Amino acid sequence: MKKYLAEMIGTMVLVLMGCGTAVSLGCDPVNNIPAVVGTALAFGLAVIGMAYAIGKISGCHINPAITLGVALSGRMSWKDAIMYMIFQVIGAFIGSAILFWMTKEVGLEGTGANDLQSGVSVLGGLLAEIFFTCVFVFVVLAATHEKNGAGNAAGLAIGLTLVLVHLVCIRYTGTSVNPARSIAPAVFQGGTALSNLWIFIVGPFVGGALAAGIYKIFDCKKECNK
Repeated sequence: MKKYLAEMIGTMVLVLMGCGTAVSLGCDPVNNIPAVVGTALAFGLAVIGMAYAIGKISGCHINPAITLGVALSGRMSWKDAIMYMIFQVIGAFIGSAILFWMTKEVGLEGTGANDLQSGVSVLGGLLAEIFFTCVFVFVVLAATHEKNGAGNAAGLAIGLTLVLVHLVCIRYTGTSVNPARSIAPAVFQGGTALSNLWIFIVGPFVGGALAAGIYKIFDCKKECNK
């Protein structure tokens, strides 16, 4: 249960800090580039902080797409994977609820929900989420490899990769690469964010599964030690 609660808390912090920054700074990928940079940094820094806070407890997935990739790679049981995902979504709802209350207090609108940005088609948004989630989850799997990973620097590598992913992808989808991060804010925000929510569930899960497949190609065991 400690692992599941850690995932809940970690995801809550990610959503509250990342989406909270997006709302507070007025993230607009066309008219407010400094806010885009700030939002990207917020998501990355939240992951880095949580990696060192709960990494030893749960591995700090705080993302169902990562959990799927880890499970498909054979590094955790499917029972744990399902429980991780459930508690991640619960944590996201707690974070979104806090953010929703805070924004109402000061008259801000939105909860940092993902949505297709101006000029981006459904297919374009879906492909962006698949590709960038694949890149992100692959880095997570490689950086956390027991023997050939980044060791204590894994959290830093993963967080900085998430910053980079956000800097590129915010213009197209607002950057999800995390179904839990998208589900809760969309429910609170409603509108097209809710009707397009499937993109930010299917895309990251497909990307996570692809990352696991690619990771297995490079996940050498005896061969790497020769």
